[in-house]
Amino acid sequence: MIRIVLAEDQALLRGALAGLLALESDIEVVAEAADGDAAWSAVQAHQPDVLLTDIEMPGLSGLDVAQKVHEAKLPTRVVIVTTFARSGYLRRALDAGVRGYLLKDAPVEKLAQALRDVHRGGRSIAPELAVDAWREEADPLTDRERAVLRLAGEGMSSQDIAEKLHLSNGTVRNYLSEAIGKLGAANRVEAHRLARQKGWL
Repeated sequence: MIRIVLAEDQALLRGALAGLLALESDIEVVAEAADGDAAWSAVQAHQPDVLLTDIEMPGLSGLDVAQKVHEAKLPTRVVIVTTFARSGYLRRALDAGVRGYLLKDAPVEKLAQALRDVHRGGRSIAPELAVDAWREEADPLTDRERAVLRLAGEGMSSQDIAEKLHLSNGTVRNYLSEAIGKLGAANRVEAHRLARQKGWL
């Protein structure tokens, strides 16, 4: 039996995925999570064979959780299922040790097979994304620059970001300036837009 933790912030889609996977005789969803923090807690509590997760969720993103699983050297393998066909996301996912990366419009039979392949130690990457990923330029942002830029894109001021991340105001401005420069953007709003388009946030 392949034990799965399912992380998806849209309740309707999460329920549909859980229901479809329940029809597979060799797959069991042992926990569901509506955000990244709950997903990480569920992985720690259940030690599943596979974490099946979306990317964009409240709190930790699916990529953040994958990175935590990777850094903690847990045996859980990670499969991303997302609507975002951005090769920058795939590059980051592979760097975080993700074993599967599929788009949400894939048929459920393909998803179930991907879970089996990953559980056996293989990989399952949407082929149309795999080709694009190696053509794309590498993500130039550091983790700190990414975190600061993500919060700036949510409309937070430098002071608010500084308080949230326990940094000084000047340090936040430096990170933003670095990110803006690396992306060739005119300001933080444009930098956030460009980074999202590339899949770097």
